[in-house]
Amino acid sequence: MTAIAHFDDHPVVALARWLESDLAAAIQRPMWSMSTEDAEQALLSLTRVRGQLDALLMRVLRQAEAVGAGMDTGATSTTSWWSQATRTTRAEAHRTARLAKALEGHDEVAQGLAAGDLRTDQARVVADAVDDLPDAVEDWVPAAATRFLLDKAREHDAKDLRTLGRRVLEAVDPVAADAEEARRLEGEEADAVAGASFSMVDDGHGTCHGRFTVPSLQGAMLAKDLKARVARECAKGRAGGREGEERPPTLTRHRMGRAFMDYIETRPAASAPKAGGVAATVVVTMELETLLGGLKAASLDTGGRVSAGEARRLACRAGIIPVVLGGPSVPLDVGRKRRFHTEAQRIAMGVRDGGCTAAGCDAPPAMTEAHHDQVSWGEGGGTSVAKGRLLCRPHHRRIHDPAFQHSLDKHGKVRFTRRT
Repeated sequence: MTAIAHFDDHPVVALARWLESDLAAAIQRPMWSMSTEDAEQALLSLTRVRGQLDALLMRVLRQAEAVGAGMDTGATSTTSWWSQATRTTRAEAHRTARLAKALEGHDEVAQGLAAGDLRTDQARVVADAVDDLPDAVEDWVPAAATRFLLDKAREHDAKDLRTLGRRVLEAVDPVAADAEEARRLEGEEADAVAGASFSMVDDGHGTCHGRFTVPSLQGAMLAKDLKARVARECAKGRAGGREGEERPPTLTRHRMGRAFMDYIETRPAASAPKAGGVAATVVVTMELETLLGGLKAASLDTGGRVSAGEARRLACRAGIIPVVLGGPSVPLDVGRKRRFHTEAQRIAMGVRDGGCTAAGCDAPPAMTEAHHDQVSWGEGGGTSVAKGRLLCRPHHRRIHDPAFQHSLDKHGKVRFTRRT
């Protein structure tokens, strides 16, 4: 095939026509006569030429956009027309168009590509890395970063060059890099704290499902604790085994889940915050018969139920408060909270009252305060479970408000009426 030249062709158009025909002819030629040296030289030269052709194509694409090429076909843009006309994917066409535009602001990179010293993917990496530099850097930094990356492009492919590009500021201006890293980390940490979340739902079949989002620091702390618990359990399982069988524990999802259960159950009691005068620990209420081996299920102060065997196991855990009932549901003992007599009384009242005792109020025990019923403390009344009741803060204030009088209904709930 012979290229047909036109007298008024632009030099680039003439070159394109010539390449199109002569390359097609060259491809058809037999390769068997090429020596090793010939093949090596051809591969290197063609690779350089391919980058040069990309540089030329992108310059032509920018001119085509400027003159509105393809727009008379109804296309939304020149790039979209080019994509459709050449059966180039839209993603690749627009990616090339973005690089063509970017190279107009990176003369040294564009020159390196046109000279065949850069690959197209290398040019994209260098331009992106320089464009991603912080706005606050000094004026000389972008040029220095460009020269640094172009120098490294002689030895590294685009993948390695991208890694260097992420840290290019450290290479050309270490002081600015430290300040930028501090700013970035502070921003990421603030965003992580602002985005922290936790959600959990009980499916009604004995299982809770949840998701959480926490900053990387707290995530690492939790992961390290759970992995240590897995390692400890695996070490216990290997106890007594033959020497030389030591292997790192496998961190399966199940093992991590069991470690998370252990983490929750064994947290230090002193670390539990107080709400309504009582530490935020789960209260397990069971009858004496259950504690001694019976089958009757136990209740949680959160509203759930657990089996008798699970209740007996929980009674031995540090982060659980067991309440044992005897006779007509009378608390016999509130375990594991010695000396804190008032807290034990609060727990017993919470088990008995279930929350605020004002009619129509559903505030849980944790949101209530202990009220001296019948005879107030100031009038010489004693502090006991029998002579106290739980009220949420608004109702506790109201019961002491002289503008209101109160009485108990047949269910033992407090009802208020305004004095006239």
